[in-house]
Amino acid sequence: MKVGRILAACVTLAAASGVFAASPITIKVGDNWGESHPMAAALDKVFKPQVEKGSNGAITVDVYHSGTLGNEGDLWNGVRNGTIEVAVVGTPMNQEYPTMMISDWPFLYRDLNHAKKVWTGPIADEINAGFHQKFPTVHMLGWGPNSARTFTSNKKLASVDDFKGQKFRMPSNPIHVGIAQNLGASAQVIPLGELFSALETKVVDGQDNGMVTVISEAFYEVQKYLYETNHIIATLEIIVSAPFFDKLSAEHQKVIRDAARATAEKAWDDYIASVDKDRQFLKDKGVTVTSCSAADQQKIIELIKPLTDKLYAEQAWAKPLTDKIKAVQ
Repeated sequence: MKVGRILAACVTLAAASGVFAASPITIKVGDNWGESHPMAAALDKVFKPQVEKGSNGAITVDVYHSGTLGNEGDLWNGVRNGTIEVAVVGTPMNQEYPTMMISDWPFLYRDLNHAKKVWTGPIADEINAGFHQKFPTVHMLGWGPNSARTFTSNKKLASVDDFKGQKFRMPSNPIHVGIAQNLGASAQVIPLGELFSALETKVVDGQDNGMVTVISEAFYEVQKYLYETNHIIATLEIIVSAPFFDKLSAEHQKVIRDAARATAEKAWDDYIASVDKDRQFLKDKGVTVTSCSAADQQKIIELIKPLTDKLYAEQAWAKPLTDKIKAVQ
């Protein structure tokens, strides 16, 4: 009995002194992008090492790219129900929470640096708080770049008039679909993971994504023209399951929040630095790249005015928030 009491006392002392480490924590992180996309690369180069180092190895981060854990809707639902700890998504929740349409608002920013300043500053923090109120099982941790969206096609696409009669794959989002339709094209919703095949088999003529995505998804292999409209500077959001996150120590929560913020900032910097290189890469691959002139951009803005007027009329939050974003210096 004395031996038993001694052993019990030793175990108690060891636990109190921290000799016995807590069970290791593993975070699954999912995205829908190839590993060369700036957001995906930043997860590998910033989020994973910063979390693992900052937690002194108590947290292990496993990153899964290219839809390995599911499409965007699957990732959103996985984080929401707790089967995935962290994910990078666009706006699959915008029908439930229309404020997230701001991520895809057309012609909202002066340039990429303006967009970065907005989504790494106080406006992002404000929306994060409202997002958590709407979705209590999810926290928003950061806003990184998707891309400045361009149009590509197998058919000639070098001016505003060339949209007429073409079929474009657009995301399942009323803004994107509305833009294509207002430009005289038809829109078909196809998941990103099925888009290459749809372009290759000519189910659709073209699509809209940033040049970085055209490269990471190898769309240049099945597209001939790129029209650099930059009609939307879209974002990608880093989200975390609240039941998982809220159980962590305050120290570990801070490590993850800081890593997410650093990941978003790194992705913005890398994306902004990549645009000229991406354009040249596509030209070298034989894609005809046409810049959208100021005059053509104004034509597009006028053509999509029925869409933007409708959005402003239907969404009470839209005018105050877009005005606040445009005022950011």
